[in-house]
Parts: sequence; structure tokens; C-alpha cells
Amino acid sequence: MKDQKSLIIYFSRADENYSVGYVEKGNTEIVAEYVQEFTNADMFKVEPLVPYAKDYQTCIKEAKERIGNAPIKEKINDISQYEVIYIMTPIYWGTYAPELETAIKDLDFTGKTIRIITTHEGSGLANVPTDIKNICKGANVLDDAIAIVGSQAKESKSTIESWI
Repeated sequence: MKDQKSLIIYFSRADENYSVGYVEKGNTEIVAEYVQEFTNADMFKVEPLVPYAKDYQTCIKEAKERIGNAPIKEKINDISQYEVIYIMTPIYWGTYAPELETAIKDLDFTGKTIRIITTHEGSGLANVPTDIKNICKGANVLDDAIAIVGSQAKESKSTIESWI
């Protein structure tokens, strides 16, 4: 898949992260950059219209309130030029970040191959593979999804390289 035209769609949050403390770059973004390094994929960072609070506890409360209604700064409208889509997210309330759903729910995934990566501190993949299959109609969602422990994101480069 390295030679196929690819896109990374990801959500990542800096500031206070669970088990990591305050960071300038979110764990998922670190991992997304590794994927880009090995695939030369284009990247699209999903950003909330209203930023989350910097502290973790307030952030998770805000995330719960945004489920089903999470406006984003910019949408990607056309993924027709891509063959492989990497969808990457931290685990929020048992699935992907609400803003990620906003970003992908109206895209045409027909014939696309989807690969999934989550970052977490104990939730693994959670419900992300099932939820992605439900929202990305017509896509071939591969069963090789991986979950990277967020506090180990910086050390995951070789794991990502082997997965690619």
C-alpha cells in the first residue's frame, strides 16, 4: 500500500493528555507523522471549531457534550483521488473523537481502503473499527487496525513501520 495514493485523516489534541501531562503536540499527531513518513500520504488534521479546554477533565466533559454535534474548522469534501485512507483518533467515550465523525460522515468511501490507528491509555481500539465500518459505507475497512498507547506514541515509530 506504500505506493498507493493515500490520505491521513486524523484528530489529535495537545495540552493536557491523560497519563502524559501537558504536551505541545498530541499523541495521535505524532503517530500520524510516522505514518506520513512511511507512506508519503497527504494529511488532513481535523480541528474543532471551538478548541477544547486545556485541562484533561474539562476536555473529556466537553467531548461528551459534542457527541453527534461537533463543528469543525474545515471539512474535506473530496477524497476521490485517494485509494487508501488512514483514519486516526484518540479514544473519546469508547470511540473516535466527535470531530472526526463530523469530518468523515458525508464523504464517499466507495472503493476506498481504510486503515485505522487509535491512541489510548487503556481503551485499545474500543468501538472504533465497528463505528468506522458503519459510517464509511462502501469502504474496505481492513481488520489490521492498531492501538498505540498514547504515552508511548513517541516510541511507536518501529511499530508503525512494521504495520505499514
